[in-house]
Amino acid sequence: MENQSVARPDSSVIEAALLRLIAERGPGKTVDPAEAARALGGDHPDQWGPLMQPIRRIAVALAEQGRLVILRKGKPVDPRDFKGVYRLTAPRQD
Repeated sequence: MENQSVARPDSSVIEAALLRLIAERGPGKTVDPAEAARALGGDHPDQWGPLMQPIRRIAVALAEQGRLVILRKGKPVDPRDFKGVYRLTAPRQD
């Protein structure tokens, strides 16, 4: 049988998924990046796990553009200088 690996989504697909999940969640709510990975890759860790780094890179780029906010322990962080577990939310509109 041939290799059955699923093609990785490109950056525009990942970006759209992140922004859609954040919009669906609503103001003041957060999204776990693994949710986006599962939505794009499937439920098995071998499918969604490899998407975590591309999702992080795209989340950083979107945060730098002001299109989302990266939170760590509930507080906004510098998109270029954070480590560990993080969540994503929409920027405040006030």
